Amino acid sequence: MADSGPAGGAALAAPAPGPGSGGTGPRVYFQSPPGAAGEGPGGADDEGPVRRQGKVTVKYDRKELRKRLNLEEWILEQLTRLYDCQEEEIPELEIDVDELLDMESDDTRAARVKELLVDCYKPTEAFISGLLDKIRGMQKLSTPQKK
Repeated sequence: MADSGPAGGAALAAPAPGPGSGGTGPRVYFQSPPGAAGEGPGGADDEGPVRRQGKVTVKYDRKELRKRLNLEEWILEQLTRLYDCQEEEIPELEIDVDELLDMESDDTRAARVKELLVDCYKPTEAFISGLLDKIRGMQKLSTPQKK
């Protein structure tokens, strides 16, 4: 038996709506799997497969996600150096980038990170200034509001 696509139906891309149609972009239709209601013998529609309209949305900008992933990898690397241990052995601490982005100034951000790293006996100034440089200009990854 062949795979028939997402949720048992094959995805079919439809062309973008024409000017003045009020649409914003291409639509994706999902073809009902064979034997589904409304299809085939005894169904309400013997003309062919039933097509249901599905909407594809993008919640986050890929570029921002990539920046965030790179930042998190950099933070892990720096913390393993600061605590001189493996990733699994780093004391439990959470550097919330969105929380830092919400703060008014670099001074308050630096104070917050310093507070989180209170158990670290190595100098943290280079890490903190590097972190602040990296988050400058980043966007929060909060869930977008529906329009």
